[in-house]
Amino acid sequence: MIDQEKTIETTPITDVADLPKAYEPQAVEAKWYRFWEEGGYFKPRPNPARKPFVISMPPPNVTGALHLGHGITSTIEDIMIRYHRMQGDETLWVPGEDHAGIATQTVVERLLATEGTDRHQIGREAFLERVWQWVDQYKSRIQNQHRRLGASCDWSHERFTLDEGLSKAVREVFVRLYEEGLIYRGERIINWCPVCMSALSDLEVNHVNTPGKLTYVRYPLKPVDGQVAGEGDYITVATTRPETILGDTAIAVNPKDHRYVNIIGRLAIVPVIGREIPIVADEAVEADFGTGAVKVTPAHDPTDFEIGQRHNLPRIQVIGFDAKMTAEAGPYAGQDRHEARKNLVADLEKTGLIVKIEDYVVPLGRCQRSDTVIEPLISKQWFISMKPLATPALNAVKYGQIKIVPERFNKTYFDWLENIHDWCISRQLWWGHRIPVWYCDSCGEMTVSREDITICPHCEGTQLRQDEDVLDTWFSSWLWPFSTLGWPDHTPDLQRYYPTAVMETGYDIIFFWVARMVMSGIHFMGNAPFSTIYLHGLVRDAKGEKMSKSKGNVIDPLEVMDKFGTDALRFTLATSSTPGNDMKLIDERIVGNRNFANKIWNASRFVLMTTADIPGGVPAIESVQPQTLADRWILQRFERLTKTVTRLIEEFQFGEAGRQINDFFWSDYCDWYVEASKVQMRGDKQTRQNTAGILRAVLDQSLRLLHPFMPFVTEEVWQYLYHFSQPDRASWPASALIIAPWPQYHAAFEDETAEQQFSLLQQVITLIRDARNQMNVERSHRNPVIMAVGEDVSMFEAQAPLIEFLATTEKPQLFSTLAQKPEQAMSLLAGAVEIYLPLAGLLDIGKELARLDKEIVQVQQEQARLQGKLSNQNFVSRARPEVVEKEREKLAAHEERLSKLQARRNELAAMQP
Repeated sequence: MIDQEKTIETTPITDVADLPKAYEPQAVEAKWYRFWEEGGYFKPRPNPARKPFVISMPPPNVTGALHLGHGITSTIEDIMIRYHRMQGDETLWVPGEDHAGIATQTVVERLLATEGTDRHQIGREAFLERVWQWVDQYKSRIQNQHRRLGASCDWSHERFTLDEGLSKAVREVFVRLYEEGLIYRGERIINWCPVCMSALSDLEVNHVNTPGKLTYVRYPLKPVDGQVAGEGDYITVATTRPETILGDTAIAVNPKDHRYVNIIGRLAIVPVIGREIPIVADEAVEADFGTGAVKVTPAHDPTDFEIGQRHNLPRIQVIGFDAKMTAEAGPYAGQDRHEARKNLVADLEKTGLIVKIEDYVVPLGRCQRSDTVIEPLISKQWFISMKPLATPALNAVKYGQIKIVPERFNKTYFDWLENIHDWCISRQLWWGHRIPVWYCDSCGEMTVSREDITICPHCEGTQLRQDEDVLDTWFSSWLWPFSTLGWPDHTPDLQRYYPTAVMETGYDIIFFWVARMVMSGIHFMGNAPFSTIYLHGLVRDAKGEKMSKSKGNVIDPLEVMDKFGTDALRFTLATSSTPGNDMKLIDERIVGNRNFANKIWNASRFVLMTTADIPGGVPAIESVQPQTLADRWILQRFERLTKTVTRLIEEFQFGEAGRQINDFFWSDYCDWYVEASKVQMRGDKQTRQNTAGILRAVLDQSLRLLHPFMPFVTEEVWQYLYHFSQPDRASWPASALIIAPWPQYHAAFEDETAEQQFSLLQQVITLIRDARNQMNVERSHRNPVIMAVGEDVSMFEAQAPLIEFLATTEKPQLFSTLAQKPEQAMSLLAGAVEIYLPLAGLLDIGKELARLDKEIVQVQQEQARLQGKLSNQNFVSRARPEVVEKEREKLAAHEERLSKLQARRNELAAMQP
């Protein structure tokens, strides 16, 4: 049983009059998070009647601070968790962090470099100690940043990808896949980063379209028996990487290409090197690329590697792992690969072997971490055969076991799985899960083991060496949904909480992580790890550009929260996004949502103060008794909101759900019902009692709908609402809003008549308000109003006090019809209702005409100034384009303003006696 009284003093203010006049997030957020965490509110609450709702948090890398991508992930997942917790589901949100092999090792190596040393000098053991020091510091930092974001995850379930339990899972998976023949070690083309000095998977390479060159090179043909070499005896190939010519072992053409059918089988001579290489036919060659003939360098290109395997070609490595040319490169040995390219092309031009060089866009592969151009190289690495794992994962989505939101990403998912390559899982790093393989120097055998070994099981020798490499970081995180629950042990958590419910993450890692989790879950657990994959977009700056340190447009979520409050940031992230689409983070929206938090506070403070002396507590909304049209209308509007928001959240339309709640609370509740209540609270005791009950009940229920989006301000207000209205805590529906029941839809409050009648009343009031503003009527002045309302006389008579108060009028003169329209009156139309505002009651026409004339002259003067400025070619040509455009916008605004002022003057002039 949770005892919140011992965790924190939740309501330190004892008199409602002492409530602050503005919401102060800095004074509230840490208090409530501590209250929730210490009170155990984040832990699963057993409910055998309902299926658990479980989310595995995408583990952030322990390389630094959280960014806005983590912010939107945390926000959306917390919305789901808080919603399901309030629905009574047994909710578990598993938090954790990723060891981030390459990224973390790179950061610590940079740190060592500033100290004048490196990992090789201090040794593997000392280096790993330094990395663990880094991890311990940043792991707690990331956890605290998630707390700042309001993430209501169960910290007792927090996991790290190098935890003992997860390490056990990694070893079990490696050994099991090896025993199944799905993990193997072999020489293949891999992506090599010369800076990280490690192999990379295909997914860790960013392909960037980069301006480059397509160089057409002549390869002389070796004369056949009895033939004398002639000027035209050559074959031309096109290449974007001339430096790899030195490693060519064949030229390939498509067997159906009639241009080359007569020279298939002949020998060509590699320029500079002089090596004789065959011309082979292979279906992989695209006849419409370049000349239709391609150079084959099996040691430096994955497609060439496969061609080489099919034709038994030798592999000659001319670029080393340090990105410098090897001894096989002849005269270019020792040169940097880019330097060698430049020098080789120059030499080929001197010998007349360059046909032409064209500009060409190259999809250049770059290391995701260091941004270095990767080098395809042959290396002995560990791989997983992915096709046997991919087919079940593909079928899980194809046949509806897993739903992807939004659905358009199904094609992306299918395309990758249908064309999947084997996964290179070994990395030449020290930080990470070390590969559980031992080599015996005595007998030469290799042993794959779940446990560390000291004696060779083959010869009982002790000369053992563990593989130096570690596993790809994603090898541990693809097990995340079940390794965090205790697998491979059969734990109660695993039995209760697997499979999880939703995997929520960015669409940019659907390959890296999401698809792989589906594969491993099906393979090792027998069923998919989640039923829904929700993909959010990237957070971009206000111009729609991707945030990066080099652009200087990175926004720190901590700074935003410090300035505007966590609720404002969360609500902005939630309501600015739609599933799978990128969003722009616009400052004005954050400011607007900070104002929304303050609106919630001010409206609630008003309700508390207005109803402070009225007993009755906070009634259950289904028990309230509406008396007035406004009562019936607000209850009808709220019930529709509850139904809509619940549906939208269930459909993962969180942004629209948040926007609907905002519209209701700001407009329907605050701008209309709270204002109407000021009239109703002047009534008799019963009316005041009913109005207070509805004010409190709708506020209570609105806070519940808002809580998943804005947890801090809603918990603060909700606690004060019950503290002041219902001091007996034993009668509260819950000890805290975080576990208060989610609002339920009550069809009994559906009232179309109330909706139509109050909507008409709103139109009338709004038209009168707009007319008063247009005429600059003093706020305190009450003007007469005459209305022809048809059959709605009795309704408008009942609502007359509301019109008087909200539109600042005299008591309306109501008629079913008017035989003659009032003279010198402004006429307005709300549906079929005719509204007349006598001008004498609104303003002095002569005085208003004089004021308008003065304003028209001022606008004309400013208009002339802007026109002169924009006709000055010196200004237009020298000023920044955005400055010129701003001046043009000002001119357009003044032209529109002048048109309206003149139209209004003409209208008033026509009304003069």
